[in-house]
Amino acid sequence: MQGIYGNRAPLMATPFNELPLGAIKPEGWLRDQLSIQANGLTGHLDEFWSDVGPNSGWLGGEGESWERGPYYLDGLLPLAYLLEDTELIAKAQPWIEWSLSSMRDNGQFGPAANDDWWSRIIMLKVLIQYEEYTGDERVKPFLASFFRYQLEELPNRPLSDWAEARGGENLISVYWLYNRTGELFLLELAQLIREQTLDWSAIYKQFPYWNRQTAFDHRVHVVNVAMSFKQPALSYLQTLNEEDKMAAYTGIKSVMTYHGQVNGIFSGDEWLAGTHPSQGTELCAVVEYMYSLEQLIRITGDGFFGDLLEKVAYNALPAAISSDWKVHQYDQQANQIMCTHAKRNWTENNNEANLFGIEPHFGCCTANMHQGWPKFTARLWMATEGAGLAAISYAPCRVTALVGSGTEAVIHVKTEYPFRDTVLISVKLALSEAFAMKLRIPEWCASPTILVNGEVCSVDVKQGFATVSRIWNDGDELQLQFPMKVQRVPRANGAIGLQYGPLMFAVPVKERWQKHRTYPPYDDWEVYPESPWNYGVRLDEKDASASVQVEKADIQAQPFAAESAPLSLRMTARRLPQWTMELNSAGTPPFGPVSSNESEEEIFLIPYGCARLRIAEFPVINN
Repeated sequence: MQGIYGNRAPLMATPFNELPLGAIKPEGWLRDQLSIQANGLTGHLDEFWSDVGPNSGWLGGEGESWERGPYYLDGLLPLAYLLEDTELIAKAQPWIEWSLSSMRDNGQFGPAANDDWWSRIIMLKVLIQYEEYTGDERVKPFLASFFRYQLEELPNRPLSDWAEARGGENLISVYWLYNRTGELFLLELAQLIREQTLDWSAIYKQFPYWNRQTAFDHRVHVVNVAMSFKQPALSYLQTLNEEDKMAAYTGIKSVMTYHGQVNGIFSGDEWLAGTHPSQGTELCAVVEYMYSLEQLIRITGDGFFGDLLEKVAYNALPAAISSDWKVHQYDQQANQIMCTHAKRNWTENNNEANLFGIEPHFGCCTANMHQGWPKFTARLWMATEGAGLAAISYAPCRVTALVGSGTEAVIHVKTEYPFRDTVLISVKLALSEAFAMKLRIPEWCASPTILVNGEVCSVDVKQGFATVSRIWNDGDELQLQFPMKVQRVPRANGAIGLQYGPLMFAVPVKERWQKHRTYPPYDDWEVYPESPWNYGVRLDEKDASASVQVEKADIQAQPFAAESAPLSLRMTARRLPQWTMELNSAGTPPFGPVSSNESEEEIFLIPYGCARLRIAEFPVINN
């Protein structure tokens, strides 16, 4: 087992450190999710999509030589090792071998067709993951050679375009190597990268982009924004300037205030697009925001970012991908009543951006979507100061780590969370050991309970975590109970969303999938509605849960599907005839509370991530 690397001085120590990749193994519904992904696009994309096929420039060919190969590997590689899938590992290995063999005498590597910084920055992240999974001794000297090349080259050829907006991704790999080798030139390089990166701290100190954007600017590009939140916090590790760390908080608050969506992320159908629930959000932004949040909780130790991470992972991520993982959307909408080749009120994207297909609109999401679940899985738990462990997000898994004075512990997490409210954690130790276990307490949970070997433990929450510090023995068990209650989420025009635990709920619209075109061996699909969508719901003004009956169903191998939704909310609603379609999307929700003369109906809401057609933001009726 590889060791845990904290920050070397003079970098600021972080409250949490990532466990070595491979320390966390998925189980239960999460492993099923990764297996579905492996059997879908991730496991087969290279077999038919030429951008990551055998002629890729990242395999020595003459094909696409920019970001798509590295993007694909950034998800394929961790998925392969998490599942210990020899076929997927064999798919990933030629990309690694070619990259490692491509280095020139001056330290540059990658396709000769371009000298772009950005695509290489992605491949650096792939290589550090590969080293952690395999221990391949070639990686560290390879990185050192390239970073010496960067240090020499950047003064004359600085970061520009996408690399200038995304310099924080470069810092991750530089700090990773510094923490392992201690070579001081890496700190000089990191400072140079920070100086050449867009000043996101200044942007978020006085955020100027309050409105829907209509012109290209790297500062409003939705994927750049999703990546940007971690950049000031990464800079803080070297500047030690608290304002840099706080910029992550102010940035997320500002972007969510002016562009936030009910599914936990912000709009951006290329540019930031406002809070209207029919604006789109690009899938690349979803997975990159998740990765930023994973970094932010490591750097700050604040459970706030874990709450955000779970909301995005359990809602926005599955919603944009078909349940069989064979097609995806470029843009998802919170209120999504059909997915068709038609003009919509996007800031920039074309008429097929919300189709479920192989390469709707741009192909970047086709390549980049694969990192979401694997990176989330690999960071479910982290190491803490003092050789303890922290539960960052809750999902079924098995964690192997050194704790206390160096004893190996196996932490088994058995749960059906987020679909159920109980998490069981068992501890396996060869020797009794003293260490602290930090357990994230979700902000939405008003009355959590922790039992250790059946006895109630006091819950003292600091920065979103409760700490259980004791001498642990082999066979010790914890039971976490996070009682879930239906809560309203206020939205514009008096509309609401409904949240239950970390899950958002939506009115599902019956789906008719119609083949749009063939993309062998898969197809692109339009999705048409076959049931009404324009409902207002009856909701108790003081206690939303009083108007809702929660119903549970068995959890299937694919819980994020309308036909196998593990939870539903039964409630009363009325149709709103005045709420109509506008420009092929659901129109603005009527200002509420609203009256309706339509008959009362009983409807069932399902988790947002289960419904590919849905209304997640709706008015409240007052009659």
